[in-house]
Amino acid sequence: MDHRTLKFLIAVLCCNLFLLNKCFSQLKIKGNVTAYNQQQTLSPLSGASIFWLNDTPNTISDSDGDFSIPYSKTSKQIVIAYEGFRSDTIFVNRPDLGKIVLFPEITLDEVILEERVNPLQRSLFEVQNVVTVDSREMLKAACCNLSESFETNPAVDVNISDAITGAKQIQMLGLNSPYLLFTQENMPSIRGASQIYGLSFIPGSWIESIQITKGTGSVLNGFESISGQINSELVKPFEDKEWFSNFYANNYARFELNARHSMEISEKWATGIYLHANARTAKVDENGDNFLDTPLAQQINLMNRWQYNDVEKGWVGFFNLHFLNDDKQTGEINFEPNKDKFTENAWGSEVHTNRLDISSKAGYVFPDLPFQSLGLQVFYTNHDQNSYYGFNVYDIQQQSFYSNAIFNSIIGSTQHKYKTGISFTYDAFQENVNSLNYDRKDNSVGAFFEYTYNNLEKLSLVAGIRIDNHNRLHTFITPRLHLRYALWDKANIRASVGRGKRSANIFAENQQLFSSSRQINIENDNGPTYGLSPEKAWNYGLSFSQKLYLWNRNLVLAADFYQTQFTDQVVVDWENPREISFYNLNGRSFANSFQMDLMYELIQNLSLRATYKNYKVETDYKSGRLQKPLQPEHRFFVNLNYETVKQPTGKQWRFDATLHWQGSQRLPNTSQNPEIYQVPNNSPAYSVINAQVTYAFNNSFEIYGGGENINNYTQPNPILASDDPFGPYFDSTLVYAPVLSGIYYIGLRFKILKP
Repeated sequence: MDHRTLKFLIAVLCCNLFLLNKCFSQLKIKGNVTAYNQQQTLSPLSGASIFWLNDTPNTISDSDGDFSIPYSKTSKQIVIAYEGFRSDTIFVNRPDLGKIVLFPEITLDEVILEERVNPLQRSLFEVQNVVTVDSREMLKAACCNLSESFETNPAVDVNISDAITGAKQIQMLGLNSPYLLFTQENMPSIRGASQIYGLSFIPGSWIESIQITKGTGSVLNGFESISGQINSELVKPFEDKEWFSNFYANNYARFELNARHSMEISEKWATGIYLHANARTAKVDENGDNFLDTPLAQQINLMNRWQYNDVEKGWVGFFNLHFLNDDKQTGEINFEPNKDKFTENAWGSEVHTNRLDISSKAGYVFPDLPFQSLGLQVFYTNHDQNSYYGFNVYDIQQQSFYSNAIFNSIIGSTQHKYKTGISFTYDAFQENVNSLNYDRKDNSVGAFFEYTYNNLEKLSLVAGIRIDNHNRLHTFITPRLHLRYALWDKANIRASVGRGKRSANIFAENQQLFSSSRQINIENDNGPTYGLSPEKAWNYGLSFSQKLYLWNRNLVLAADFYQTQFTDQVVVDWENPREISFYNLNGRSFANSFQMDLMYELIQNLSLRATYKNYKVETDYKSGRLQKPLQPEHRFFVNLNYETVKQPTGKQWRFDATLHWQGSQRLPNTSQNPEIYQVPNNSPAYSVINAQVTYAFNNSFEIYGGGENINNYTQPNPILASDDPFGPYFDSTLVYAPVLSGIYYIGLRFKILKP
């Protein structure tokens, strides 16, 4: 796409926005006035007076209760009055107000209804298949960063990448995290250089909620999402507590401090200061292989966040300044970096990361058209990692800039909404692998349009399309469609289809390969990135949800099936134990995911969640079609949560227990190794049990304690040839189960609410 084409696209977009905005200046507000009759059914009210508050235009309803009144630019509230009924004043935020029910002039006693909102919510009305996890859910585990926020949530899977780094990877629909889109407040965050360690850079205590979307996401957020999207919303300074702190320690000498302080500078400005610090100081080698079972580490994480609210003028905004320093050391127990680095005295590794994030969001809601808004998102990142693994050196620096301008409005009524805009992304990579340099620059510009039809009674849909021009991926179109249909009361079915495209960052996404003696083999296909072609895939999904009452208690049933079909893929081949190969797909590659969920309140305040998952993930390797390695075909999850009734003083007990069962996993082929350094074709099935107890003394102070892997299941001999780490058979990548046995922790939380 040349400059003239781009200018043409922008001109067309601006023209459309101008014409649509012009149409809204001639809007008429309509509605239907009704009331309950003696048979307790709604009937129209004829002759009701409708007028703008503090303005002159007025009208009356016809025999069917319908009315239409010209839009007023001077008043935002409309009054409906009828003799013998209470007048109703409505804030007008859409052209079609729908049914307006008036009630007789009577006085009712006050009735207060309270309902405990589930911290893990599955909406019946969202068109997309979204699960929302709030901050209360994240407190049920030893949640110190985003990678540890999913232990009690079955929507995603958490795996350990290898036996050296201790990094945790997220999977969804049977695919690794690179096929997921990670966003922070709907701006891309964990991508490229931060793919492996980035989840540990976002403290859990900073997060207000997480939205987990299965299948291809919205076209607003780009073209890279294939299997899903995980969006984290940070706590807002205006709504946050004045002070929050969390102290954590476990039996492996891991210590963490989280603290937040927010203050309101004025009626329109508020700011928050966020601190996270952690350290792992003990050398742990429980399995006796002379390697650390968990890295030595320390991290300092600081953020300053500003929030601006001017509701009267329609402006809202956020500004974040975030700095992180993270250091890790691992390897043999006796490894000392100052004297053993790049020698055969002892095998060791260090990973040093500095990261700076600057982000801003600004939104404007049109005062005369409250259903219309304009937003701008800007995100800048400088990620600098210097690392070595034995004799393997891997350094990467990524500078990224992302901007997204979004216009929201409606077509006729709020049942018909649309979003449109333009985005720009720039990435500069400086990447060194041993003596080889893989520097590159990527940039893309795109335009998108997304239409939403929302009918809560029956059919709703979100249809989006975007066109992007990328300096490596060229010009391409990304279509996505989501449908929701209400089958009957509190039951719906959803369907989705969409396309995703991305460049594989083969080293950043597979850093565990450096903790082995495998040789790197890239089979050049004359593609634009590392000589490899980009990845392209279609994702199809179908899901069912039903909420009902069983023995007067809430029951939620859900089932979904998703299939991802790759038309192009960079295959990561571990089947030769002497090397790791990267090459483009020649044949088929697909991932089928089936999941069933049950949520039920067994007795008052005792909740059960149960999930079964089945994965069939197969790829045509050069050695034939094989199931994805280190991927269990069957998974089972059970969570029990009990809370006592919270007293007015805040006193409360909370109990939580989770069982993760993983079926057998296919292990990469090691038949070419000597028998002593071979692993079986498949791993055994195993279970992991986590539990936690929390006691709140009052509304300000609580203490918690618990354990992870309290059944002490660990993988025997997780590192091949640990006795000869500089030999040809050393490999720490074949990890299918925990390396650490029971982790026991204690912590306390203290908070001060705003007056």
